[in-house]
Amino acid sequence: MGRVAVVTGGIRGIGAAIAQALDKAGYTVAANYHQDDATATRFRESTGIAVYKWDVSDFTACQSGVAKVSEDLGAIDVLVNNAGITRDAVLHKMSPEEWGAVLETNLTSCFNMCRCTIGPMRERAFGRIVNIGSINGQAGQYGQVNYAAAKSGIHGFTKALAQESAGKGITVNAIAPGYIDTDMVRAVPPNVLEKIIARIPVKRLGQAEEIARGVLFLAADDAGFITGSTLSINGGQHMY
Repeated sequence: MGRVAVVTGGIRGIGAAIAQALDKAGYTVAANYHQDDATATRFRESTGIAVYKWDVSDFTACQSGVAKVSEDLGAIDVLVNNAGITRDAVLHKMSPEEWGAVLETNLTSCFNMCRCTIGPMRERAFGRIVNIGSINGQAGQYGQVNYAAAKSGIHGFTKALAQESAGKGITVNAIAPGYIDTDMVRAVPPNVLEKIIARIPVKRLGQAEEIARGVLFLAADDAGFITGSTLSINGGQHMY
């Protein structure tokens, strides 16, 4: 059995592409999801990848989910924190519920999942953690104070945990995708989407598989000298 990888939010969009890329590369993959049972069933049947249902914003649920994956598949070597939601609104109209839901699902989930997996990784002196941030966590975005704050927090979280874990054979890195051709982006009104693409130097949306290739690079056994880094995959839209 190869390395065991968990991908949160792993049955749709970027998460599904990551799960499938890891599977094809020889990892034993668990794709986490929270609500969409029908999509999870279709994903499992079409890919053969095991799916596990729990809410990554709930620490106790993460403990149980991680324990179940470890029991079924073996100790977790690779964790990809990909789960995320949007609840867009300008701040003066944003509700506390919209703020809290995004912070809990997008940022607190990283704490929950890392806290539940980091101990065994430290004991085995090996681990690969890849956190999926966002271009909007780097540059900000109108109407996304909650999302930008959560994704920006991921980048700081990544650097701090990388420092804590480097001496134990565990790397912690982030990927900051730009605008990727997913259902979430395609839901943007066409006139707005045209303006977004016009601001991307390569003049197109990214593909989920392009993010997955970045994850494969950072998750590899021989990527042990890369930690605390953020890999921006955004078509040149934001450079710093």
